Amino acid sequence: MADKDIPDTLTEILLGLRLDGVEYGRCVTREPWAVAFPSKPEATFHFIAQGNCWMRTQTTDWMPLNAGDALLLPRSTFHVMASSPEVPSVDIDTLARKVLSENLYLVNGVSHSGSCTTASEAAEAAAAAADAEPSHILFTGAMRFNLDPLHPLLAMMPDVMRARDLPQSDPAVLSMLEAMEREVTLNRIGACGILARLADVLAASIIRAWVECACSDATGWIAAVRCPQIGRVLAAVHRQPEREWSVAELADVMGASRSSFIEKFSNTVGETPAKYVARVKMFQARHWIAREGMRVAVVANRLGYDSEASFSRAFKRIIGHPPSEARVG
Repeated sequence: MADKDIPDTLTEILLGLRLDGVEYGRCVTREPWAVAFPSKPEATFHFIAQGNCWMRTQTTDWMPLNAGDALLLPRSTFHVMASSPEVPSVDIDTLARKVLSENLYLVNGVSHSGSCTTASEAAEAAAAAADAEPSHILFTGAMRFNLDPLHPLLAMMPDVMRARDLPQSDPAVLSMLEAMEREVTLNRIGACGILARLADVLAASIIRAWVECACSDATGWIAAVRCPQIGRVLAAVHRQPEREWSVAELADVMGASRSSFIEKFSNTVGETPAKYVARVKMFQARHWIAREGMRVAVVANRLGYDSEASFSRAFKRIIGHPPSEARVG
């Protein structure tokens, strides 16, 4: 697949990804420091604005990061950011933070030992750091995609997506970050909505840069995205999750015979087309029920089921619990 084809396929995939929540933080630190970020339901992004640092997760070893690098953790698994792997980490929630607006915060300084144990110690460290030139500046965001974290499209993504030297590949990134900070600092009307849209674009920029650079990864999500035929199929399914897709129709979208389509899709995505479509439908159903408050009967009808009972059986088989338990509140 030629590089020029990637943006078109990626655009189709990203059409279904939107953010409906965002928290934005600016972390100004002096080395040595190490901060642990706990697992949470939202996606997380980090942009290294100044200073080289390191990151590890529970399943990966330390990864060196350079100024200009950006990370997206679609499922926000536990991870540690540090000036050096040898520094003991502290939980991000134990550090003093200054709330600048409803969804913007400033973490200013980490204790020299890297182990603030009380709020007063953290505050003293922050005050000391304020008087010194920071060694590192990180921008961090917590974002909630409009898809379930276990939705097949997000589940296919790796735990960590790294885009190297993002400002060089996408010069607009720095302007976006400056605009995000300016919106909340000035506390203007509509800042939250504008922030969400900027973060939406920033996340898409990270994904695009990662796809364009991750040429050695030939499996999973990137393989599906970089394959124009499979990309068209995924885009079609996610645009119309309520449609009763047949194998023949999906093979038509790909422009292949049924047998070659099934083989290529299964090898690239990791499961059969029928299983993938069924999972997309049920995770979309959970979104409609939990986030939009739709009645189960309405969802069953929208997805083309003959009865609420048959839909409920399919939902429980795939999700693991009945549709009634998906409702929030």
